[in-house]
Amino acid sequence: MLQQTSEVGKLFSRRCLARRTLKRKQPQLQQALAGRVTEAQRWVLGQLLDQYDQSEAALTRVEERIRQEVESSPDPFVPEAVKLLDTIPGVGETVAQIIVAEIGVDMERFPTDHHLASGAGMCPGNNESAGKRKSGKTSKGSRYLRAALGQAAWAASHQKGTYLAAQYKRLVKRMGKKKALVAVGYSILIIVYHVLQKRVPYQDLGGDYFERRNVSTQRQRLIRQLEALGVKVTVEEVKEAA
Repeated sequence: MLQQTSEVGKLFSRRCLARRTLKRKQPQLQQALAGRVTEAQRWVLGQLLDQYDQSEAALTRVEERIRQEVESSPDPFVPEAVKLLDTIPGVGETVAQIIVAEIGVDMERFPTDHHLASGAGMCPGNNESAGKRKSGKTSKGSRYLRAALGQAAWAASHQKGTYLAAQYKRLVKRMGKKKALVAVGYSILIIVYHVLQKRVPYQDLGGDYFERRNVSTQRQRLIRQLEALGVKVTVEEVKEAA
């Protein structure tokens, strides 16, 4: 019995079914599965694993067919567009394919990047009356595009040293996770617009972008605080070492 259940644990490990922290605990996982598992339970596990393999094989076939469609597109820019979008943090090949399928590659159809975001339903509503905001919901758009951008935003928010990750950390404190992810998804779509319009890879602004942008503001604020304490401040720029 122990030998058979141990084989189940090894099977789970070989097929990479462990997720997150369990990936680092393969021996413990195998040991945990080496308990009292009946013959019927082993049969059910085998059936579930067979379904998993079939789903993975079907997914692989679909991905390959999509790649073939991209490569054989009448527009020669489509394959390049997918590769360019893949340079954006959080946007992998699949998300890039969905974006191209939903909005195309010709950005001349949109007067501005805001028009693209509005048509995609990524712009929050602006319903105000007497100075009071009534709704902040986004408008309707392609649910497939919104889902892809949400997936990309989540992936980008967990990367280190990027502008999008810094933006998420900056917004999540006052907006919450859901609204912050929508904002990051909006930023990704704006980036998509300019990448496709200029046909160049994405150039990241860096994880310290907001700190660098706010240096002047912080400097003035600190000067005012010191002057309020009766201190006369003379500012001199420090030259960077050669």
